Amino acid sequence: MIRKAALLLAASTGLALPACAGTPPPVQIAAQGPVSGTAQDFRARPVTDEVIYFVLPDRFANGDTTNDDGGYGPDRLASGYDPTHKGWYHGGDLKGLTEKLDYIQGLGVTAIWFAPIFKNKPVQGDPGNPGSLSAGYHGYWVTDFTRVDPHFGTNAEFKAFVDAAHARGMKVYMDIITNHTADVIRYAENEYDYRSKGEYPYSTRGGTDGAPINPGFGGDDDPAAANWAALADPAYAYTPVVPEAEKDIKVPAWLNDPIYYHNRGDSAWVGESSVYGDFVGLDDLFTEHPRVVQGMIDIFGGWIDEFGIDGFRIDTAKHVNPEFWQQFVPAIKARAAATGIPNFHAFGEVYWSNPVQPLGAEIMAKSGLPYTLDFGFAAAAQEVAGGKSAPSMMADLMEQDAVYPGGADTAPGLPTFLGNHDMGRFSMFVRSHAEGADEDEILARVMLGHAMMFTLRGVPTIYYGDEQGFVSDGNDQLAREDMFPSRTDVYNDNDLLGTDATTAQDNFDTRHPLYELIAALAEVRLSSPALMRGTTVVRAFDHEGPGLLAVERHDPASGERVLVAFNTSNAPITRHVEVDYGATGVSALMGQCPLSLAARGSLRIDLPALGYTACTLTSGAD
Repeated sequence: MIRKAALLLAASTGLALPACAGTPPPVQIAAQGPVSGTAQDFRARPVTDEVIYFVLPDRFANGDTTNDDGGYGPDRLASGYDPTHKGWYHGGDLKGLTEKLDYIQGLGVTAIWFAPIFKNKPVQGDPGNPGSLSAGYHGYWVTDFTRVDPHFGTNAEFKAFVDAAHARGMKVYMDIITNHTADVIRYAENEYDYRSKGEYPYSTRGGTDGAPINPGFGGDDDPAAANWAALADPAYAYTPVVPEAEKDIKVPAWLNDPIYYHNRGDSAWVGESSVYGDFVGLDDLFTEHPRVVQGMIDIFGGWIDEFGIDGFRIDTAKHVNPEFWQQFVPAIKARAAATGIPNFHAFGEVYWSNPVQPLGAEIMAKSGLPYTLDFGFAAAAQEVAGGKSAPSMMADLMEQDAVYPGGADTAPGLPTFLGNHDMGRFSMFVRSHAEGADEDEILARVMLGHAMMFTLRGVPTIYYGDEQGFVSDGNDQLAREDMFPSRTDVYNDNDLLGTDATTAQDNFDTRHPLYELIAALAEVRLSSPALMRGTTVVRAFDHEGPGLLAVERHDPASGERVLVAFNTSNAPITRHVEVDYGATGVSALMGQCPLSLAARGSLRIDLPALGYTACTLTSGAD
C-alpha cells in the first residue's frame, strides 16, 4: 500500500519515483530563500507566517511516568488515570512534549498550540452512574487557572517547554477558557433546564413575581458600579449549592463565589441559553460582570507576563457575550505588546459546520475578536478533497472572505484545519465521503486536502497524529489517540493510513509518507510570501462533481503571484486558466508547471488524477 501511495504522491507533484523507494520522496520544490523566521526574529513574524501544530499533551508523549496519576494515588476515581479507557488520563506530559520538539519542528511547524494545561478537576460525572464518569485529560474542566495540572507536570516544566520552543524560533499558543470552569455548583431545586432572563430577571429574586432586590437595577439613573453592586445580593435563577469538599477548590479564590456564575441551568444551544447557560453542566461564568472581566484579564495576562506566551486559542468563544471580548482582547493584546510580543495571535473557537455561512465573521464583527478558527474551511476541504462535493464549494467559501472585519485581507490570518479533537480526523471524513475508494485513493485524497490547507489562504493547523495516518472512529474521545504506545483497544484496532503500524506502538515515524508530505508542503509555504500572506482570486472551478479548482495568490508587498491548482477527480485534467495579465512567464514552485504561458493572461494546467501544483507567475520584459 505504501509504495502505491508513493506513486500517487509522485504523480501529484510530477516526480519520478526512485526504483527502490518504499516511501515517497519529498515534494519537488524550486530553490527558494531560507524558511521564514529564526530563533532570533520569531517575535517579528506576523500571524500569517506560521505553521501550527495542535496537540493534546495527555496523548502525545509520556516523558515522566511518575506523574501519570497526578499525585492522587492509584484509585482511578481519584486520579482519573486509566490508559485503557479513551475518556481518562493516559500519561502524556510536558516533559514528553519538550523531548519531542525535534520531531515537531521537523514537520516545518513554527507554532505549537496545545489543549489547556491548567489544573483540572480529575474526574466528573455522577458517581452513581459509572458510565457517566470521565476525566479532565483534555484540559477543559479547570479548577486552578494559575498552575499546571499535576498530570502534565509543573509550572517550572512548562517554562522549560516554552523556553525550549522559543530557542528554536517556535511560538507557543495556549488554549484558554473564559466561558466556564469545572462543574462544582449544584442547584438546590435539583432541576437544570435553562431559566431565561425574561422569566428570571436580574432585578428580582424568584422570577418575575419575586421581590425586587434593587428597584433601580439597570436603570438609566444608576451608575454602572451601583448596578453591579446590587448583585452582591444576587437574584439567582437557581439556588446554587457548593459541596463542602469543593467550596475552596477553585483558584483564584474569587472563582469560588457563586455570585460570579449565571446559575441559569443547562444551555439548550439556541438563543440566549447558548451564551448564559451551563455548557454541559460546567459552571458558566457571569462574563458580563466587571469582576469577572478583570479577573480573566489578570489570570491570562499573568501567563503572558511570566512565560511570554505568543497567542491564545480561545475555547467556546461564541458562548460568551460580545461585550466581554470587547474588553478582554484589547487588554490582552496590550499586555502582550508591553511584554515585547507585538504579533500576539488570538483566535476564537466558533464551531459551525456550514462551509459557506461564515459565522466566524459574524462573531468577529460583534465581539472584536481578531480571528476565529475556520470551521468553514474544514467542512469544505472534507467534502471537496473527499470527492463528495464539487470544487465550487471551496470557491464559494473563499468568495465570502470579503465579509470578515477588515475585508478579504483578514482571511490569511484565520487558522485553517482539516479535522480536530472535537469533530474527528480528516481521514475519517474522507473515508466517509469517497464512497468505494480503496486505501490508496483515501491516502491520495488526504494528501490533496493537506495541499489545499498549505497553499490556500489561512494559517495551516495540523492536528497531531494526522502526519502518522491516524484515522478516528468518530468525534470527541474517539479522535484523541495516543502517539506513544497505546493501551486503548478502541484506538489500537484502527487501520492507519500509509503504514502497517498501529497505535499500540510508538508513532513518531519521520519517514511516514504524510509526515514527509507535510514537511515538504510547509517548506513550500514558508518560502512564499504569496502563500503566507497573499490575497485570493478564484480563477477556475468545476461546479458539477469532482474536478478543477484554481486560485491565484498575490502578495502586494513582494509582488509575488502564485497560481495553485487542484484536481479532485480520478481522471487527468487539462485546462486553460486565466491568470494576471501582467504575468509574462511561469516557473514551478511545486509540482509540474508549463515552461511558458499559453498566451498573455492564460496558463495551461495539466494535472493527473488527484494532483496539485503551484506555479509562480513572473513578470518582466517580453
